[in-house]
Amino acid sequence: MNNVVSDTTVDIHNLGFVYPLAKGFALDGFSLKVNRGEIVGVLGPNGSGKTTLFRLLSTSLAPQRGDARMSGFDLRNKCRELRLKLGVVFQRPALDQKLTVIENLLIQGNLYGLSGPLLQHRVKEALARFGLEGRGNDRVGILSGGLARRVELAKSLLHEPEILIMDEPSTGLDPGARLELWRCLKELSRERKTTILLTTHLIDEAERCDRVGLIDGGRLVVLGAPGELKSAVGGDVLKIESDLAQELCGEIKKRFAGEPRVIDGDVYLERERAHEFIPALMGALGSMIRSVAFSRPTLEDVFMHYTGRRLTADQG
Repeated sequence: MNNVVSDTTVDIHNLGFVYPLAKGFALDGFSLKVNRGEIVGVLGPNGSGKTTLFRLLSTSLAPQRGDARMSGFDLRNKCRELRLKLGVVFQRPALDQKLTVIENLLIQGNLYGLSGPLLQHRVKEALARFGLEGRGNDRVGILSGGLARRVELAKSLLHEPEILIMDEPSTGLDPGARLELWRCLKELSRERKTTILLTTHLIDEAERCDRVGLIDGGRLVVLGAPGELKSAVGGDVLKIESDLAQELCGEIKKRFAGEPRVIDGDVYLERERAHEFIPALMGALGSMIRSVAFSRPTLEDVFMHYTGRRLTADQG
């Protein structure tokens, strides 16, 4: 993270929000700090609070509890000033499909008070930065998902915001378009020191961030660089399939050190040098085991380590 300087541009403290008629808080005491030029991802399953966090930070919703300051402006009472410092990319396209790329950018610029030669310069610069020079007169409706996402980025950055927030930025993109998107984001972070905060449920997307916060039940569970989070999980992760998962879990606890857990019907166990442990496991309990596999920890394993649930499990 050598592109990050010490000043904090996003400072969220104890943020809370509950929807009418909901059983509990969609966001419950969420706190997070993001430095200038840093890319931070918030990773969690559907229903964990990611979209609510995005709506609050984009000023679409007002916080009911806690506070947040972004670029020095209070989220509660300085929304107008904050929006001038904020670029927002929604999960669903916010482009006029019947207008051209340039027309979409011009309208966005006008909304932020840009006009004349300055606006023309910004549009030309944005087209060049995102490889859209030959697409300016194309209607947005005929563009591929990857190109449309680039237009979204160009549009959100036209007023040169200090902070860019994105909701599920890679949704609907093919692998090549995802790589191109991340090339653009890394360039913004490195060269313009743009602070980028994104929400995602995709592990490979979170892996590309400088830091990742895992969200569960509206709360920040753990925060750190992807490598640091994975190294906190002990050794390898074993996945053991069994028709007697609960009984097997109990037997492993009795016979071997460790804390096996049953998640979605399978037994998971963190173990150093798993390849040496498996023969002993099979020798003792092989009659209860259908299959066993192990791998190095992933961010999903980190999520299971802290929550006891899979990252892909929706929260009601």
